Amino acid sequence: MSLEFVQYPAQGEHKATVIWLHGLGDSGDGFLPVASQLGLPAELGVKFIFPHAPVQPVTINGGMEMRSWYDIKSLDLDKRADEQGVRESAYLVEQLIDQEVESGIPANKIILAGFSQGGVISLHLAPRYKHKLAGVMALSTYMCVPEKLANEAVQRDLNIFMAHGRQDNVVPFEAGKHAFDVLSTHNMEVSWQDYPMAHQVCMQELQAIAQWLVTRLS
Repeated sequence: MSLEFVQYPAQGEHKATVIWLHGLGDSGDGFLPVASQLGLPAELGVKFIFPHAPVQPVTINGGMEMRSWYDIKSLDLDKRADEQGVRESAYLVEQLIDQEVESGIPANKIILAGFSQGGVISLHLAPRYKHKLAGVMALSTYMCVPEKLANEAVQRDLNIFMAHGRQDNVVPFEAGKHAFDVLSTHNMEVSWQDYPMAHQVCMQELQAIAQWLVTRLS
């Protein structure tokens, strides 16, 4: 299978791509408005791709089917991300990145971004991807199998932008900090931002994201 998506075309010549993964129960449409809100300079030529996660049953929601990058069987942090599901979704997202590379966009002009569940996929895939990406944006998220990163990472100096809400009641603030610590220990170039918000994205954060994207893609 391949992922369906919505996209926001580059303003001008297409030179760079941001692939942005949504959270549990959302769809690519959820973050689509952000592309224009970021107000990136047209000369950067950034196209945004917002994939839709597959629809599947989610255990903690009584087995209800919804868009989800992986099943969540338990809220305990060390068991929250279903490893097999994470790997399957990472493979589907990898195909999207491959398509961009094959179309002529170099990997160092591709950003992998994700919110919550989408961030888990982004942090899992980017260090294991065959090409070094321009960067990773991991928002209000955590890591799947952090203990396996050392053996599986092929990219060891990725630039990673992390942000989290201090009042996040869905993904605990400490879970985000733990991911930051693990990545930092592996010599990744990680920056950390936190905001007085819950499990969401705020305006101040979007401004920081825009600045980071301009820096990474210029």
